[in-house]
Amino acid sequence: MADAAEKAVKKKFWSSDQEAMVFLLLILIVIGTVNVFSASFVLSEMDYGTPYHFLGRHGVNLVVGICCFIGCASFDYHKWRHFMPLILIITVAMLILVLFIGVSVNGAKRWLFFIQPAEVAKLVSTMIIAAYISSRLQARRGVNIFNRQIFIIGIIAVLIELEPDAGTMAIVIGIPLMMMMIGGLSGKKIAALFLLMAIGFVGIVHLQAYRIARMSVLLDPWADAQNIGYQTVRAISAIGSGGMFGMGIGRGVSKYDYLPEAHTDFAFAVFGQETGFIGVLILLGVYSLFLIYGVRIASKARDLYGEILGIGLVQLIGVQAAVNLLMVCGLAPVVGVPLPFISYGGTSLVISLAACGILFNIGSQSSRWRRLKALHDHRIKVRNDDREERRKRLHLVK
Repeated sequence: MADAAEKAVKKKFWSSDQEAMVFLLLILIVIGTVNVFSASFVLSEMDYGTPYHFLGRHGVNLVVGICCFIGCASFDYHKWRHFMPLILIITVAMLILVLFIGVSVNGAKRWLFFIQPAEVAKLVSTMIIAAYISSRLQARRGVNIFNRQIFIIGIIAVLIELEPDAGTMAIVIGIPLMMMMIGGLSGKKIAALFLLMAIGFVGIVHLQAYRIARMSVLLDPWADAQNIGYQTVRAISAIGSGGMFGMGIGRGVSKYDYLPEAHTDFAFAVFGQETGFIGVLILLGVYSLFLIYGVRIASKARDLYGEILGIGLVQLIGVQAAVNLLMVCGLAPVVGVPLPFISYGGTSLVISLAACGILFNIGSQSSRWRRLKALHDHRIKVRNDDREERRKRLHLVK
């Protein structure tokens, strides 16, 4: 009786995990669109003479992203493996080109015309390592730390570091390593991997002087509040000033040249100031549910490749969100990692929606496979029941 009631409640809200994921995704998109406008209209008015400049560009990016979501949701995720060599070549070519002809913003060359190749590399590296892990596990062979795929991802990471963009580079190399841990690395290999990651982290920090400075003020950003710790102090102050219920949508003061990058990397600070503690809790709740349903979709995949790829895509969204939230709250150094669906950023939004589309396809194929399997099992059961019934009739006749 309880099971029937539970099923009825579930059907009332959504019929599948994919439907729940899309519903939560729409909530994040709406919140992000409102927050982008609220955080950017002052800067937009000052620089472009209209408060709607960034909102309009965000709308265009959103349309492109939704088209990518629909396309990826309709495209068999298994077929991506056939196109990966070509996609990889294009990605590496863009990462090389951006170093020579890319647009320099804040001392870093990250834009190739209207695309950030490093954002594309996040998704590509996740798909590359998913194919490797699943093929090794299907062949009943262990996952190795040093393999051709990690070497390729390492080259991609080096190219991103040359821009420089340490935050994106950490995501590009970090997500595949996390997937390998989940994919069955032994305890000794995981320990060795952590040691290598620690050495790599120290090395990357020391490549740029400003990174050392950012790490030095991490524990006490107020020690250098007018220089290295400026963004962190302003972000924390903005969030704290929101109180329980916030100042109201559009009424936050941090966007008035008070908080740098208010509509991009630090969009969460604006959101926290305007919606308060309650709004932050709601946003974190939506993110948590989104990730939970993403994991559910991945765990129900019809094959190992879909499961590994699905987990990687969920990690791609979740890790970026965690890094950004920790950064804005002063618990991690300032890096150029946007908050998925909330921060302004065209390529990031499009790639995140494409990743969700692939995850949706994994879930829809799994649901279709389960329905066909259930129908097949039902037909076999009916056939067996008919045979048993005929045997009983023959027995009675005799």
